[in-house]
Amino acid sequence: MTDGYLDSSTGASTTTLVLRQSAGIVGAGRRLLAVARKELIHILRDPATLFFTLVIPIMEMFMLGYAIDTNVRRIRTVVFDQCRTQESRRLLEQFKNSDIFRIVGEAFTDAELRRAIVAGEARIALKIPEDYTRKLLAGDTAQVLVLVDGSESSVASTALNVSNALTLRVALEQVLGERLLPVESRPQVLFNPDTRSANFFIPGLLVVMCQMMAVTLSAAAIVREKENGTLEQLFMTPVKAGELILGKMAPYVLLTMLEFCAIAFLMWLIFRVPIHGYFATLLGIFLPFLLAMLAIGLWASTRAATRDAAQQIAIGTVIPSIFLSGYVFPLDSMPKFFWYVAQTLPTTWMIDASRGVILRGAGWEELWKHAAVLWGMALFFMVMGASKFRKQL
Repeated sequence: MTDGYLDSSTGASTTTLVLRQSAGIVGAGRRLLAVARKELIHILRDPATLFFTLVIPIMEMFMLGYAIDTNVRRIRTVVFDQCRTQESRRLLEQFKNSDIFRIVGEAFTDAELRRAIVAGEARIALKIPEDYTRKLLAGDTAQVLVLVDGSESSVASTALNVSNALTLRVALEQVLGERLLPVESRPQVLFNPDTRSANFFIPGLLVVMCQMMAVTLSAAAIVREKENGTLEQLFMTPVKAGELILGKMAPYVLLTMLEFCAIAFLMWLIFRVPIHGYFATLLGIFLPFLLAMLAIGLWASTRAATRDAAQQIAIGTVIPSIFLSGYVFPLDSMPKFFWYVAQTLPTTWMIDASRGVILRGAGWEELWKHAAVLWGMALFFMVMGASKFRKQL
């Protein structure tokens, strides 16, 4: 610097440095796009991959969306009415009208009643003793035997709760007569007033299907190059390891994002699941989750020598996420140890965010923590997968 003027040699060197940096960035972008274009061509030339990517998740959504119903209704029930009076028939009508029990047969002995349960012909057996009406009219406690098949816990718990509620109602009517109940509960179900199973399962299924697709496809990306013997050729090109990783993953980011939007659209159109929040918010939270899943797939590809082995490792990472993420079983019902394990899974945070946006109408104010945790997990898994890949090189 002389008399306020910049030395010409210094200015020239600075300009040269800027031009070199710009050229380096442009060159890196071109190399990355070249790898991404090559990977996209591989996908388009592989009909099985395209079928798995686009069709299988949608088929599974339809199959599981229509087949799974957590609402227990019309439980097969067999009845042994020893009393056969107006009061016993009134009790049976209460069971019939509840839509929880479906009377499929009548037994005439205790042995027949138990045999129906053992044979699986009925899940519930109801026995009304012959002294039911006499005790009821005398003001004594009239007992009703309800046998419940405990081999299916959800059916058993629903049957116990509803049968207890029905007998309590009959008892209150007998005691109070025409008088009003002193306390009346009026529950209100928010966000899913009809308690439709599709509204609960499909937002979680949306996440699980895209997770399986992202992990399995990215797990096969590097292994396919190993099997074809083209990975060494890539190393001889001027493409760097980081550019190779990003270029390989870029097409799968695009495909999984498109699949996510397609399943969400079908969820809204076919299954009538309303989206109460902003879908852009859900996409913003889904991006770090997707990057984490692709990084896990990359890690699986470094541990396997064949595509079959990579698929097995990928599936092994997905299965714990399905059972421990709250997709099927409530997190609050888990033992503390597994609850803490669930908090380390990206799927747990993504499923809660999906249900939050779709069902509860949550926004960034409520879900910023989910986004922050998922970005942290994405960075961790990306660094882990990339470092393992570089060590293998």
